[in-house]
Amino acid sequence: MTETRELSYSQAIQEAIAIAMEADPRVFLMGEDVGVYGGAFQVTGDLVHRFGEDRIIDTPISELGGAGVAVGAALTGMRPIFEFQFSDFATLAMEQIVNQAAKLRFMLGGEVSVPLVMRFPSGSGTGAAAQHSQSLEAWLGHVPGLKVIQPSTPHDIKGMLLAAIEDPDPVMIFEHKLLYKMKGEVPEGHYTVPIGKAAVRRQGSHATVVATSIMVHKALSAADELAAEGIDLEVIDLRTIRPMDTATIIESVCKTGRLITVYEGVKTLGIGAEISAAIAESEAFDYLDAPIVRLGGAESPIPYNPELEKAVVPQVPDIIRAARALVKGEL
Repeated sequence: MTETRELSYSQAIQEAIAIAMEADPRVFLMGEDVGVYGGAFQVTGDLVHRFGEDRIIDTPISELGGAGVAVGAALTGMRPIFEFQFSDFATLAMEQIVNQAAKLRFMLGGEVSVPLVMRFPSGSGTGAAAQHSQSLEAWLGHVPGLKVIQPSTPHDIKGMLLAAIEDPDPVMIFEHKLLYKMKGEVPEGHYTVPIGKAAVRRQGSHATVVATSIMVHKALSAADELAAEGIDLEVIDLRTIRPMDTATIIESVCKTGRLITVYEGVKTLGIGAEISAAIAESEAFDYLDAPIVRLGGAESPIPYNPELEKAVVPQVPDIIRAARALVKGEL
């Protein structure tokens, strides 16, 4: 049986990168300040001392240029991992992500692959304000050719990062910044967690809550509080935005008859809309006993003020109020 130990989310990322680099000389990491400084959030740590500056590469402050180098390296058979300091800065590299990485396999008739991993520290809660706190996973989830994942636990980030590095196609990993210090049991050595498969984190019978990233933990906290009132929530950790595991969601909604989606990205045109449409187009629609509820970010940039910052994204009390009203038929 594989031994486990408690690691933080960031430690699990660093361990996955080290395992991949030790196993495959084609794997390398690049990004702004990932070397001696250890990354903007100290995620890459001492990897530069273990693997050298040829494989842990500090890049200039040019997201477009760095992303282009990563795409080109992947086309030559290398397996680059490119770290953005903040997910917001992906906006500077959309040409390389959307027009190059996502399209080249299709445009060249399947004769090439782009085995590229891009990592995006994302989300609010650090007081970093509007240009350093966005959740843009729905943007990239809209692009055919990209896989987009949001691991919510140390166990999953290690296993899904290793799966992403081994994947022949570009994988975008959104890592919520507030998860970096979260700890959990992580197996030693190499293992993978499948991309494209959701996880049922809590079984329930009264309503299904589909959550992403840090919202999974908020949903579980809400479910624990509501259990004292006799309201039993089933919590699904979506894990992968694209390709989305709609089968697991459909099965759950057929059982519970109610659905809430919870995500930090702006509500309009967000992940919850795609989940809602999938249910409306499936057999689960006939099992719905109430309207679908979407809890997403407000129609606002993320404020700097910490209280306002909390107010514009769903919190545990918001989930509790929505679930209580849904189950009691008050919507």
